[in-house]
This record gives sequence, structure tokens and C-alpha cells, in this order.
Amino acid sequence: MVARALASTAHPVLAQIVPTRYCNLSCAYCNEYDKVSQPVALDEMLRRIDALGRLGTAMIGISGGEPLTHPDLDAIVRRIRQTGAIAGTITNGFLLNPERIERLNEAGLDHMQISIDNLEPDEVSKKSLKTLDKRLEMLAENAEFHVNINSVVGGGIRDPNDALIVGRRALELGFESTIGIIHDGDGQLKPLTPDEARVYHAMTNRRKTNYAQFDQFQEAIVQGQPNVWRCRAGARYLYVCEDGLVHYCSQQRGFPGVPVAEYARADVKREFLTGKSCSPHCTIGCVHRISYIDHWRAPQTRTIAPGGQNLVKIQTPQTAGER
Repeated sequence: MVARALASTAHPVLAQIVPTRYCNLSCAYCNEYDKVSQPVALDEMLRRIDALGRLGTAMIGISGGEPLTHPDLDAIVRRIRQTGAIAGTITNGFLLNPERIERLNEAGLDHMQISIDNLEPDEVSKKSLKTLDKRLEMLAENAEFHVNINSVVGGGIRDPNDALIVGRRALELGFESTIGIIHDGDGQLKPLTPDEARVYHAMTNRRKTNYAQFDQFQEAIVQGQPNVWRCRAGARYLYVCEDGLVHYCSQQRGFPGVPVAEYARADVKREFLTGKSCSPHCTIGCVHRISYIDHWRAPQTRTIAPGGQNLVKIQTPQTAGER
């Protein structure tokens, strides 16, 4: 994937696609779900994936809402693999069972990330080690795909030290273990407390973590400092919502707001050269890591302010006040 990204800037490296806005949980810090949406029809999902394939997308991640609530998730994964892209998904893991895991194995899923926020469920999050540990054991026994367990700090999580225990359990089961920082409702910086920062550093300094331990972007966030970088959202990173529209990311929805079926190489080239005013205090790590591949490349010659007068607003569940 990295080799393809370095060879050409004319295609997306990572796209996240939403097959359903619905989620079976209601985490207090999350603004990426509702309780009413129906799954996107499979035929439509396949058309959107094919559109990403035509753009040469190297990796397609399935997010939500909760992807496992879609009855045809394995068919969606299979189509992603048929385009030649790496297939990944982010899930809360509550609907996993051996039969579902085997279906994902057969479909060719490459990577799964499960977020676990605490040891015991509370009013902020039900994604606890207590409720998910048996499902993690199922994954360890049956999954043929890579599994990453991601802990979080910030966002009202009661005890940041829970992340250390979650991470230790992930390593015991043979999984990768990472930690993230919860952002505000616009994807912007919420500095960590000293205790949260201590736990974050303890997690990232361990062995068997991924590239996050080298990520100076996250370190600046921990210290409450802005980052200087060239956000390539809309070009190297695409967020395709449940309505099939391309956005900069899950937190800056509304621009460019183009249906993915109509998204063209010209759109990719335009957004590659467009600076985003929200980038200095952004905490969306996946966008940064993808953009960093091209940090040394072309300067951005036009700018836009998401949420400001330059933004082309569209009607989405979030802007319509449905959640």
C-alpha cells in the first residue's frame, strides 16, 4: 500500500465507507451513529466500492455506526478484496461469534480494530473489557485476520489507567495494542490531563504497538500543541458517508459533498492541493498518517475553512439535528 502511495499521488490511499449509521450502543462521546437508520442496500454498497476501486483506492476501511449490524458485511468485504484493496473494519465487537468470524475469514478481511474504553461498563461507554473479553478469546481462537485493540483516553473516560490493563490483555491474546485520544465534536484538540498523558506515554512506549509510538502528531496533541502538516483529506483519504457522499472526514462532513460515484481524478487532484483551516488542531490520526506520506510533496495552493463560509453544506443526519 505504501509503495503504491509513493509511486503516485493521483489515487486515494485510504477510504472509510459507512454501510450503516445505526449502532447497537450509545457511547456518550460519539457523534457517528443514530438509532433509526436502515443498512445501505448491498447493491448500492457494491456500486460505491466499485467507484472507489476505479479511483485506485489502496485500502478501504468499513466504519459506522456499527458495521456488524449490516447483514451483508462479509459480501462487502469480499467486494473490497475483488477491487485489489486491503479490507479493514472498525467495530465495537459485541456481535462477534465464531460463525461471523469465519464468514469474515472466508470473505478475506485483512484487519479488524476493536475499541475498548474501560474495564467495567458505565454511562460513558459500554465497550468494556468485562463485556468483550469472551469475544476477544473467540477472535484469538478463530480469526485469520489481523486484530488491533485500541484503548482511549480523554472524552470523559473515568479512569485512564484502564487502558493499561486493556492493552496488557490484548498482548496476552496475541493482538496488537494501540491507544487513541478522543477528540471533540469537530475532530479538534482536547488536551490531556497529566494523568491521561502519563497513561498515553506508558502505552506508546511498550513493545508490540504499531507506528503510533513514532507519531509526533499524537505527541503534540498530548501536549496541547498545534501540528503543522498538509491535510490531504479529499484526495489521499476519503470518508464516504451512509448517503454515498465524499467528505473530508467523519467530523468535517459537508465538503466536498460529491457522490462517490461521480468523484473523479480531478477531485482528487484539487483536494490534494487544498489546505484545510481545521488541520492545526485536528486529532484525526488516520487522516494525518495517510497525509504524512506526502508531507514532502507539493505545497497546498488553495485553502478552505470547513464550517465557514466556504463550506458547501449538505443535509446529513448530523446537520439535520437527528441526533
